[in-house]
Amino acid sequence: MGVSVIDLQRKIFVDIVRSTAPGEWKVFVLDEGSKRLVDNVATMDEILNENVTNIEQIEQKRPMNKDMDAVYLLTPQPHVVDCLMADFQRRRYRRSYLVWTSLLDPDSRGRIMESAVAREQIAVFKILNIDFFPRESHLITFRDPWSFPVLFHPACNRLIRKHMDDLAQKIVSVCVSLGEYPVIRYYRPPNPSHEASVLCSHLSRFVQDELDQYAQYHEDFPPPSNRPRGALFITDRSMDLFSPLLHEFTYQAMAHDLLPIREGDKVLYKTVVNEGEANEQEKDLEIGEKDKIWVENRHRHMKDTIEKLMGEFQKFIDENPHFTNSDGNANSLNAIKDMLAGLPEFQELKEAYSLHLTMAQECMNIFQQRKLPDLASVEQSLATGLDEDYKKPKNLAEQVVRLLDDENINASDRLRLITLYLLYRNGLLPADTQKLLAHAQLPPQDGEVIHNLDLLGARVQKPLKDTKSTTSPLFPRKQAPSTISEEYALSRFSPAIQSMLEDHIRGDLSQVLFPFAKPHLDAPDGLAGQTNISSQASLRSAKPTWAKSKLSSVEPRQRIIVFIAGGATYAESRACYEVSRATSRDVFLATSHMVTPSLFLKQLSDLSVDKRKLDIPAERPKPKAPAHLFERDEPPPPPPNLQPSTSQRPAVPSKGPAPPTAGVQAMKINSNGSEGSQRTNGAAGSVTSASSSGGKLLKKDKEKETEKKKKHHFFSSKK
Repeated sequence: MGVSVIDLQRKIFVDIVRSTAPGEWKVFVLDEGSKRLVDNVATMDEILNENVTNIEQIEQKRPMNKDMDAVYLLTPQPHVVDCLMADFQRRRYRRSYLVWTSLLDPDSRGRIMESAVAREQIAVFKILNIDFFPRESHLITFRDPWSFPVLFHPACNRLIRKHMDDLAQKIVSVCVSLGEYPVIRYYRPPNPSHEASVLCSHLSRFVQDELDQYAQYHEDFPPPSNRPRGALFITDRSMDLFSPLLHEFTYQAMAHDLLPIREGDKVLYKTVVNEGEANEQEKDLEIGEKDKIWVENRHRHMKDTIEKLMGEFQKFIDENPHFTNSDGNANSLNAIKDMLAGLPEFQELKEAYSLHLTMAQECMNIFQQRKLPDLASVEQSLATGLDEDYKKPKNLAEQVVRLLDDENINASDRLRLITLYLLYRNGLLPADTQKLLAHAQLPPQDGEVIHNLDLLGARVQKPLKDTKSTTSPLFPRKQAPSTISEEYALSRFSPAIQSMLEDHIRGDLSQVLFPFAKPHLDAPDGLAGQTNISSQASLRSAKPTWAKSKLSSVEPRQRIIVFIAGGATYAESRACYEVSRATSRDVFLATSHMVTPSLFLKQLSDLSVDKRKLDIPAERPKPKAPAHLFERDEPPPPPPNLQPSTSQRPAVPSKGPAPPTAGVQAMKINSNGSEGSQRTNGAAGSVTSASSSGGKLLKKDKEKETEKKKKHHFFSSKK
């Protein structure tokens, strides 16, 4: 499905190592941040294969390597610059090829370029614009969950400007890596009532300025291509508050909602491998792009995922009947798991199937135990405003109360249900909200989650005599399909960005809701605006094809980038893939972090917590360069042939000057500098004579004294 941003970033990293000091052996130096970027897409072997002798981390202790060139790939942080300057001062490497993941601030750049020692050693100085983490072929994150409180917490206003700059730099990095100078449009809330309503407007301006500046200083950007000019949409979490609250029943979204999947540098799930065997063990298995079963099934409805897993495994058993002693009928998940025990020769395949069968089985167990079919039916009506027959729903309040009474529905699901009901009703009377919370037996602090929705533009409270009806959706409600099964009736909701993308591709996306970042490019309709944009000089010569709903197979695929500030859901990620497949576009979703329902509720609750308790990284003490980088090297030990051997007789030291016995006899206590007074020097017992030398050593004696000190290594340390 078009280009993979993972492959694209891997190629950029490998190419920068290959093209730097080509044909020569070199050291590759990273810092903690850039190491995470490289490890996310490339293996150590892929880097070492490019004439790299060693991969080192700049914060750690490293050997001196004065005869070797170094390729530095560094993040532009002050403490990293400190580490780099320490390397220059010690001349750790022969020559240095500096590559930065994003722009350096002027002070840090000036500090490097004004140093004569640094300039002597720098062979290359360049900016790569690569500061982001591809998670899937068309999904990019910045691994920054702290973005949500910085953007929406009332006490974080002073952090927003710097954070906007950082977000703009990262978004531009995505555009540059994809070779796109896109048209920028942003989300403008229809009835702004919250302070963050201008977020997308300001961020789009920041991104536009950064892109224009990049193009000004890089004549080769954008690279020549016959692709239609790309589009960039800047939205935020407030555009769709239903998506992070609903139960989604496609495999990826359901698994992240219901299972204890751990997300960090890798996405891991703990499971039991070799179950029932002597070598049974718990193991963390990675869920990612290398797992073909995961990639093929993550966007399927859970029902289809289970059927496909069972079908594929049954096919394998039919082709390899000698691996099982059973009747070979894989008619249930448990039967398949039993058969897996008979596949010791296929360990990798065995672990992969075992992982996904375990995850699917656990999801279905929770699906039944927590009454999710009943809960999801009401959730879908609240989110879409339509019942299963695509008509106006009736008696929703009674259905909500009945579900709150069900002991099988846990506290988190009750809170999600009340929140969805409030959004559906466009606010509730404060007394009614308290009654629902009390009826659900939820603690008072859960009321903060609901109250904080107003910081994202939701109407939380309404007066007793309210003239406003329920909130109208951003996009028209979809028509009922001709046929719909019971399972898919629980998946009627479509994320707002899916409707946005579909309207954009048809050429009729509202310019009121989604204006252009450059106002002079607005036109009476979306298509006209796009034509004006595509006709700008020195961009691309290709004729724009925005309004075509389906590009021909031979035409290059247009690239659309969607950025969601404040986090994106897995349902929104799936929607981007589905639009890509349906329209022959490459749609890339970029966001600060991925949001699950539990994380969204937690982050909403944190919006009323004292900011100091949130431990926001931007307010932590800045990291410092390790002290060992500035320590002097220990002097090398003396050569072995100069050290006395225990088996040999030590040499007799040469005689020093004769002891000044006459001078000692002439000394007087408390002398006031009389002619016979003398001062002793404790070193080597020498005494300055006060005779004909006038209190100074004779030249001959001085030379002897200096020679004696050298022999005894009194000044062995560096002068």
